[in-house]
Amino acid sequence: MKTLAIIALLGTAQAHYTFPGLIYNGVTEADWTYVRKTTNYQSHGPVTDVTSSQIRCYELEPGSNGAKTKEVKAGDTVGFRVDTEIGHPGPLAFYMAKAPSGQTAETFNGDGAVWFKIYEDGPTFGEEITWPSTGLKEVSVKIPTCLAEGYYLLRVEHIALHSAGSTGGAQFYQACAQLHVTGGGSKTFSGVSLPGAYKASDPGILFQLYWPKPTSYTNPGPAVVKC
Repeated sequence: MKTLAIIALLGTAQAHYTFPGLIYNGVTEADWTYVRKTTNYQSHGPVTDVTSSQIRCYELEPGSNGAKTKEVKAGDTVGFRVDTEIGHPGPLAFYMAKAPSGQTAETFNGDGAVWFKIYEDGPTFGEEITWPSTGLKEVSVKIPTCLAEGYYLLRVEHIALHSAGSTGGAQFYQACAQLHVTGGGSKTFSGVSLPGAYKASDPGILFQLYWPKPTSYTNPGPAVVKC
């Protein structure tokens, strides 16, 4: 038990991370060119209050972030560079939100029940619990092929669970890229609000990672959408 406690304490002191650079067609763009600059761009620290407006895009200056919009094709893979790497155990997810008529990705603030999940991962349970995203320096997702053309925010989220055994201990790292999606179908999706989709007591957020040893995990938030 002492060893487990030491591991948990060390985890809080080790590297935090950001998602500053968009990756598309093999090109990693300069930091914050197409990604809204996050409040933790220097500290790399997390959001721990799921009711905070920062849980959405973690924006440093909402409404005046200066990011541009990247044109991508439905069905293509879009990624984020991780600075420096995902250094904590926990799930990775991607959400999207479509800007309403008359707005662009640059003017859309993401208000309302507009966020739909397009990807989530989970752990493998064995002698040790392993997470697919641990140690990654890049993360990526396929844009749904059926998605209607339009302006979107693409939100990456990683939840670090090393201190999640007490309320408010889970650490959220997220960022939003600005996209214009072309070449898709006509599908639109209903969604959830951020903040609003998560509660501090959700089983995937209030989670004892070390002891007693878990045998299952429930991702927080909505189910992944399907075309």
